[in-house]
Amino acid sequence: MELIGIRIIVLVFSIVFHEVAHGWAAWKLGDSTARDAGRLTLNPLPHIDPMGSIVLPLVLAVTGSPFMFGWAKPVPVRVGMLNDPENDHPKVAAAGPASNLLLALISAVGLGLVAMVAHLVLSPEAMARQEAGSLLYFLVHLFQTAILLNVVLALFNLIPLPPLDGSWIVSRLLPYQYRWRYENLRRYGFLLVIGFLMLVQYTSLGKLFMGAIFAVSGLYLGLANNIAGLLG
Repeated sequence: MELIGIRIIVLVFSIVFHEVAHGWAAWKLGDSTARDAGRLTLNPLPHIDPMGSIVLPLVLAVTGSPFMFGWAKPVPVRVGMLNDPENDHPKVAAAGPASNLLLALISAVGLGLVAMVAHLVLSPEAMARQEAGSLLYFLVHLFQTAILLNVVLALFNLIPLPPLDGSWIVSRLLPYQYRWRYENLRRYGFLLVIGFLMLVQYTSLGKLFMGAIFAVSGLYLGLANNIAGLLG
């Protein structure tokens, strides 16, 4: 139950941080809508989506799904209020995945420091046991979970499928003659995402996506390992 709790807490905080990053970026680029709506806060209550923030993560955690996912209520963004709507909107979109990669980086540093402390204060036998309930045990799993879940959130949201964040970035890069056709896909956004998730579940695309997740996560874990070995 402790590990389930860690996964849910990390996921809820990460998706809230993701949405706050969108709102903060929009505010800095000229649109204060999210700030005025009280959405630039890490208090999860204004951001909670009952299905995406509570029910789905709980079901995935209890069933032991390796693919933990969820969402919060999107922050309101008025594109026309941005200083340079065409170029600033992709920046607002990119702020969400970037915030998750930042959380993964912070978690990697935290994991490395915890491992360093563990090497200093614990005997090899105690480290091997990693007794459940200890503070170090909790922190190790907290930071490991935060790295993996934030990499998942970042990479998933960067997929160029409407309405995911990556679609706004790709749309800006497309020539005008193709952009309107791409934008028309937004009416099918929910179905596209469901279709992608099914492909991940039942085709080799899942292996490619999970491979990308583990490759990026490995970079963060490597950083943590390097930090832990600084005193070695």
